[in-house]
Amino acid sequence: MISLKKLNKPILKISNLSKTYYDINGEIEALKDINLEVYPNEWISIIGPSGCGKTTILSILSNLEDKTEGTIELDNSIKIGYMLQKDALYPW
Repeated sequence: MISLKKLNKPILKISNLSKTYYDINGEIEALKDINLEVYPNEWISIIGPSGCGKTTILSILSNLEDKTEGTIELDNSIKIGYMLQKDALYPW
């Protein structure tokens, strides 16, 4: 049997993605060597405890933050958006 993944090109491919934040106390490694492929008609979930890097990945994919290392290949027809857990746009 031939895998459908071998017939399709991924619409999103993340290779060795890393993100390091710097502050007055030093470095905080938020992501390290993240690898992911998403194929057409495939649904994924990013699940983990608070502070594990879920929002950081989404912010990098949405071009709200820069990555420190790695490559991201995204099909040109794909649009990415997400809603933050806490609505911080308006105070009400």
